[in-house]
Amino acid sequence: MKMKLNTIKTVGRSDFVNMGPVRLRQPIPTQSIEMIDPFVLLHHYGPYTIDEENNPFDLGPHPHRGFEPVTFLIQGEQLHRDSLGHESVVKAGDVQWTTAGRGIIHAEGPTKAFVKRGGTLEGIQLWLNLPAEKKMIPANYQHVKNEDFKVVASNDGKVNIQVIAGNLEGKTGKISTQTSVNAYMIDVNADGFYELEVNQDHLSLIYLLNGNVTINGKAVLEQDENQLVEFHTDGEGISIKGNTKSKLLFLSGKPFKEHVASWGPYVMNSQTEIMEAMRDYQQGKMGFLPVS
Repeated sequence: MKMKLNTIKTVGRSDFVNMGPVRLRQPIPTQSIEMIDPFVLLHHYGPYTIDEENNPFDLGPHPHRGFEPVTFLIQGEQLHRDSLGHESVVKAGDVQWTTAGRGIIHAEGPTKAFVKRGGTLEGIQLWLNLPAEKKMIPANYQHVKNEDFKVVASNDGKVNIQVIAGNLEGKTGKISTQTSVNAYMIDVNADGFYELEVNQDHLSLIYLLNGNVTINGKAVLEQDENQLVEFHTDGEGISIKGNTKSKLLFLSGKPFKEHVASWGPYVMNSQTEIMEAMRDYQQGKMGFLPVS
């Protein structure tokens, strides 16, 4: 029986924005897409050439509360440190999934060894919202290596799907999630085809990192053109066809349908909670992390 495809709601661009010294792509939010509940923000940083003369992506200690900042590292090598005492080197293909909850301070940037030898840095930074009932849970950190994720392959062998969180074809992601969410990194070769099943109570999106693909036989995603597709919840899945060798991120999550108040590094439900977060950080209630 042929899968009923979710119709396309929005096809969006991923234009560059400036975040201090860093220039990166921001497909969420934009003028046309405020958020795709529960996904608040999506940044695609790099590819940057990193060396001792050029290292703009070195983020010192900073706080978060009320959501889950997630890093999918595509190329390069980053050092993560946080106020829980974690210190880990995240390499290409790895994922770090931080549950900020009631508060965490972390720092990340290319490792000193990587800067010294030089190389290319690229990744995705995702802000995944937490529902009101979980915004003040204890903070947590997960780091899963590229080789430890399970992979689903298409029948033609031309599509490989890394199951990071959630489930696909009976394979479960290594990341433990606080909410109902799926995250897959998808590698598609030219002429590769796959019909991806989507939870019917999830909002879903596809983001193209590189290459050229056709979605649902209609929307063409291409680097520097349209790179994101948001879907309605009126079907059972989506189809992906590779026109060239391509890499995509698929995300889906059950929406909370709650009011979102965000300011700087905090994502809460009200402005009062934002003010409380600012106060708690200043009073040291989110922990401490020295500058390295």
